[in-house]
Amino acid sequence: MKTIAMAFLLIFVILLLASCAPGPNQLEKTPNEKGKVAGFWKGLWHGLISPITFIISLFNKQVRIYEVHNNGNWYNFGFVLGAGLFLQGGILGSRKARRH
Repeated sequence: MKTIAMAFLLIFVILLLASCAPGPNQLEKTPNEKGKVAGFWKGLWHGLISPITFIISLFNKQVRIYEVHNNGNWYNFGFVLGAGLFLQGGILGSRKARRH
């Protein structure tokens, strides 16, 4: 009985998390007002500076963390890689590993 309850709880949590996923980006693969579409390198940069950009975006409505005019999967990969390098795997994560 406990196994069945745990299975239902797990399914419920998975469905709950899946229901929070964002929808498609309508501006993907469309150029911005300057005619540019952000790619992998721009995504990597945006990921690296995302903590700083987040703080600035709280006070400035013109600043966003994520470029909506991007080329799709390559931008997303660069963004996640950059954010991961900054937050866990690289810049800050390496200091924590040396202390232990």
